[in-house]
Amino acid sequence: MTVTKKQRFLAALIALVLCTLAVWYVIDSGVIWFNMPSSKKYPVRGVDASHYQGSIDWDTIAKQGITFAFIKATEGSGTGDDCFAENWENARKAGLYVGAYHFFSFDSSAETQAANFISAVPDIEDALPPVIDLEFYRSDNLPDVNAVRESLRILLARFQGIYGKKPIIYTTRQCWETYLSGTDLSYTLWIRSIFTAPSEEFSPEWTFWQYNPRGRLEGYSGGDVRIDLNTFRGSMEDFRSFAGYDPLSAAAS
Repeated sequence: MTVTKKQRFLAALIALVLCTLAVWYVIDSGVIWFNMPSSKKYPVRGVDASHYQGSIDWDTIAKQGITFAFIKATEGSGTGDDCFAENWENARKAGLYVGAYHFFSFDSSAETQAANFISAVPDIEDALPPVIDLEFYRSDNLPDVNAVRESLRILLARFQGIYGKKPIIYTTRQCWETYLSGTDLSYTLWIRSIFTAPSEEFSPEWTFWQYNPRGRLEGYSGGDVRIDLNTFRGSMEDFRSFAGYDPLSAAAS
């Protein structure tokens, strides 16, 4: 049987489509990823987690080279993460450095968002600073720059006043350029950068880096098989100094 040029073209096209789908699957499922920071340069690794990971065995997580965990506590003015209390307690028992984060809402007042977080997260010394997660969750009608900055100032001040620690801002490059660059909001930066290491232009310099939002570890049973992977900018000694407490002592208390 003679194979025509058209048939060869269709076969090649189908092969290309199947290959593209296969590559997309292994990337989307976290089997392979673009970024893999040097463990020598970035030895301190962590995760951030929420109800999407379901029930988490934090002892198993800790055994996979994980030092710290940021756990979702709240979102906006009235939403709490159903797994926060369990994750907070068990991650601490596993000897991890643990902090809580709040997903910032562009549609709620800073005062009510602060009240939501404060009602959920204990005020204890042996915890990492509170985090505000600032990222776009809609593509139309972007929020007013000045209004967002003012809300952030109020929220950051409330968190620092209650917990006695300068908060961390988790954000993307786009949000940093829109709302943070050139302002006096000089808080600890946690940058999401999934293709390359964060740029040196960030001010202040970044401290945490989310390098893989589709990581895969053992120890959780949620509907999402992926988990966010992060690293700290510095040595283990630098991290201990940043945290200011011993997690093993915290776990025993």
